[in-house]
Amino acid sequence: MKNVFLTIGIAASSMLVLAGCTKDPLNQLTEEESRIYITNRDDSANFSSYTTFSVADSVAVISNGKLEQKSASNVDKAFINAVITQLTAKGYTMVAKDAKPDLGINISRIYNTYSGVVSYPDYWGGYYGVWDPFYWGYPGYGYGWGGYYGVYSIKEGALSIDALDLKNAAKDQKIKGIWNGLIRGSGIFNAGTADSQIKALFDQSTYFRKS
Repeated sequence: MKNVFLTIGIAASSMLVLAGCTKDPLNQLTEEESRIYITNRDDSANFSSYTTFSVADSVAVISNGKLEQKSASNVDKAFINAVITQLTAKGYTMVAKDAKPDLGINISRIYNTYSGVVSYPDYWGGYYGVWDPFYWGYPGYGYGWGGYYGVYSIKEGALSIDALDLKNAAKDQKIKGIWNGLIRGSGIFNAGTADSQIKALFDQSTYFRKS
């Protein structure tokens, strides 16, 4: 795969520039502004050579690298329909999966959980202006907690769309991915914004069209 493209909202870029003088700039972004759209393609693929496509009828839910389930919730169906709309607008014809489509489209919800330990062994030392030992009648004393440790866990979600070359699978003796779209950010899994999010991916993939 080559030719990786990434877009992020103008406001998001501006806030990142201001990161040095603003405490938490990303907290001021809207969900839409926080989203990052990444597309990746096989530059040897001729996208106009494909005519038909089929989309999997459910969304794969992948957690920490493992397939957990297939889902067809209202949110999942909204993204499936949004992909169908975009590919149809690009000139491709949707067919059933047993009708030998040229392209197979898989949609996945990807979740990764990161955890770790944070240590602040000297956090409580030296803050006499706030925690004043003189007030309690112990001048010259310091604070000691034997170190402060906390465990944190962060769960990150992303939406991934893969376009697979089924047309040439038999000839190549393998199924090759020719395009991937990835959405990261806040509030991704929202049926109400599925159309706009998928459109953003295809808008930056101008080569992905029948003609």
